[in-house]
Amino acid sequence: MAKIKKGDQVVVISGRDKGKTGRVLEVLVDSDRLVVEGVQRVTKHVKAGQTARGSRTGGIETVEAPIHVSNVMLVDPETKKGTRVGFRLEQVERDGKTKTVRVRVAKRSGKDI
Repeated sequence: MAKIKKGDQVVVISGRDKGKTGRVLEVLVDSDRLVVEGVQRVTKHVKAGQTARGSRTGGIETVEAPIHVSNVMLVDPETKKGTRVGFRLEQVERDGKTKTVRVRVAKRSGKDI
């Protein structure tokens, strides 16, 4: 189970965007990177071309670049600050069978994420 997942609210703890918060748009597991909304924005030149619905305008666009997972912290739902993530084992009963499930827990407040 990953500590940070798609849709989580994170805060940047280092780099040029330190202090910014945003929602995780994409998790790149193979390179340990995340794409975070509004963070690590870079300019990219786009060539004018044709799409299925008509012509695409070219020019300079700003897109979110991936940021390393070690440079972000999950936002604690209670204190709204960065927190480390831990796991708690929980017994869940489904269809008459008990199953052990790992639940993500914010270390700062102890609340489930």
